[in-house]
Amino acid sequence: MTAFSSEATVYGIVLVSALIAVGWEYDTDLEVLVFIIATTLIFWITHVYARTVAVHQDNGDDPADVPVHTALGEAIRHSAGMLLAMLLPAVFLVLAAVHVLDEYVAYYIALWVSIGMLAVVGYVAALRRRRPLWRRILSGLVTGILGLVVVGLGILAH
Repeated sequence: MTAFSSEATVYGIVLVSALIAVGWEYDTDLEVLVFIIATTLIFWITHVYARTVAVHQDNGDDPADVPVHTALGEAIRHSAGMLLAMLLPAVFLVLAAVHVLDEYVAYYIALWVSIGMLAVVGYVAALRRRRPLWRRILSGLVTGILGLVVVGLGILAH
C-alpha cells in the first residue's frame, strides 16, 4: 500500500503526534480526540486541494490540463496516508473516552504507536528500495527517532 509510505502519511503521523503531545495536558480525552480528527481533516482537505491544483496544471509536455476529476482522484489517493495516520492513535483515544483505558495511558500508547508507525514507514521505504536488512532497520530507527524528537519538541513548545 503506497498510501502508508507517502509523505502525506509522515505529515499525518507527525501532526497527530504533535496534537496529542500538546493537547493531553489541557483537554479531556474526548476533546483531544475531536481536536485531532478535526485538525487532521482540515489538513487533509487542504493537502487534497493543493495536490489537485498541482496535478491539474502539470501534464508534462502536453499543454492540455489534466482533467479536474482525474487530478482530484489522484490527490485523494496520494493524501490517503494522512487519514490513515490518524486511525491507530485515535483508537486508543476512543478507548480512553469510553473509559476502557486511563486517559494518560491512552495518550502515551497513542504517542508510542505514532512513533512506531514512523519507524515502520522508514522500514517499508527501505524495503521497497530493496535495501539490505541492516539498512531497513537503520531507516526504521532513524524515522522512529525523528518521531521522538518531534514529540519532544511539541511538548517543550507548550
